[in-house]
Amino acid sequence: MAYSIDLSGRVALVTGASSGLGEQFAKTLSRAGAAVVLASRRVEKLKELRAEIEAEGGDAHVVALDVTDLDSIKSAVAHAETEVGSIDILVNNSGVSTTQRVQDVTEDDFDFIFNTNVKGSFFVAQEVGKRMLARAKGSAPGSFTGGRIINIASVAGLKVLPQIGAYCMSKAAVVQMTKVLAMEWGRFGINVNAICPGYIDTEINHHHWSTEQGQKLVNMLPRKRVGHPQDLDALLVLLASGESGFVNGAIIAADDGFAL
Repeated sequence: MAYSIDLSGRVALVTGASSGLGEQFAKTLSRAGAAVVLASRRVEKLKELRAEIEAEGGDAHVVALDVTDLDSIKSAVAHAETEVGSIDILVNNSGVSTTQRVQDVTEDDFDFIFNTNVKGSFFVAQEVGKRMLARAKGSAPGSFTGGRIINIASVAGLKVLPQIGAYCMSKAAVVQMTKVLAMEWGRFGINVNAICPGYIDTEINHHHWSTEQGQKLVNMLPRKRVGHPQDLDALLVLLASGESGFVNGAIIAADDGFAL
């Protein structure tokens, strides 16, 4: 007998959906049956993705979101719930990085990374979480409503990597944030977990893997290969589903063993 997970009737908000992992996450949740709300600053890219999802028979919606702007966060979440309905699943994916040694990190570099990866991720989770909490507290006995929040951290939050020190610190903060939210919100049926991807081949870094530096990095990896966005599909769908009800506060490395 085949086993499948159906997210029909669920609404998923995916931040940073205009490219890379966020784009793949949105497609994957749509294919699993969820209505997806695509959020990022690059609205034109989101519209292209919406058209692609709709061409496959999916249900997709677009909201503009700048996670470094609290008013933008509140407006985007309100817009999403007004247009599509209550958010059941949040994929907290927006993230940025810079590359330099720690002695060369400027205040602007630090703020650029932490404002998006930590502050932005926290306040997106808070805004969605407050609405999930309100529904859970107001629901009648027997109709308890929870939610699923999936924070996208990184293997860099588990293992120190050279020349991206500030990014490592920011993703370590996302790991701790996940645990805090899981502890405080778990009793309301809101499960908060984190995926820590390893090196994944996306359109943003695809050219790098064929360079001399990229090949040196690949040869340092346990099985001398980088992952692909679809390698995270099954884990994402599981954490987004009701079937993951006993999984809360988990920090799951999807890195081919790199953090071991």
